[in-house]
Amino acid sequence: MRVVSLVPSLTEAVARTVPGALVGATDWCTHPAGLDVVRVGGTKNPRTDRVVALAPDLVIANEEENRAPDLAALREAGIEVLVTEVRDVPQAFRELARVLAACGAGTRPRWLDEAEETWSALPGPGVPRATAVVPVWRRPWMVLGSDTFAGDVLARLGIDHLYATHPDRYPKVPLEELRAAAPDVVVLPDEPYRFTSGDGPEAFPGLPCALVSGRHLTWYGPSLAEAPTVLGAALRAAGL
Repeated sequence: MRVVSLVPSLTEAVARTVPGALVGATDWCTHPAGLDVVRVGGTKNPRTDRVVALAPDLVIANEEENRAPDLAALREAGIEVLVTEVRDVPQAFRELARVLAACGAGTRPRWLDEAEETWSALPGPGVPRATAVVPVWRRPWMVLGSDTFAGDVLARLGIDHLYATHPDRYPKVPLEELRAAAPDVVVLPDEPYRFTSGDGPEAFPGLPCALVSGRHLTWYGPSLAEAPTVLGAALRAAGL
């Protein structure tokens, strides 16, 4: 089986579960460290000619991360493309199982069972709640909106982001409005925009800010097993 992955989290999942299956991945596929495969460009602008040249049996993609015209071009070249849709944590586990089976995994990997057990063991609806805004970009400011995987991750950790019912999944919101919303915490991930201690918190004077790992907030793969612990520590550091 020859697989090209256009999704960083799926790259990590396949590399860990089916060693040797991956022949290509995007420039943003940073895990596992030292992955030695052909790089085919970004998630939004893959070099489809380079993908085709690798003669993969399967390309794995995601309906949010990858553009439909690129996937259509690959299909027109005779390549099978598997497209995932992940809007919440349970769906992530189902889609991971589907992808790994398609990539040649003979059995369900133990890490996937452990990750699912970790999330199933979280406290139920009685967990104390806090409110948040979750910027994912600046210039312009964009935040998590409705129907997002990251939003569901936070909700299961007791964090209700204030734009969860917005009509858009990633709405553009003026900074003044974000400040006026007065959330309990501003959650600042390090991807897709790389918020840091010196780039992000200064925009929200007087509001607690939690700098969190984007890989643990937005990726669905092996990082899911440790995500509750890693994200929980970052939120507690912000005073929650």
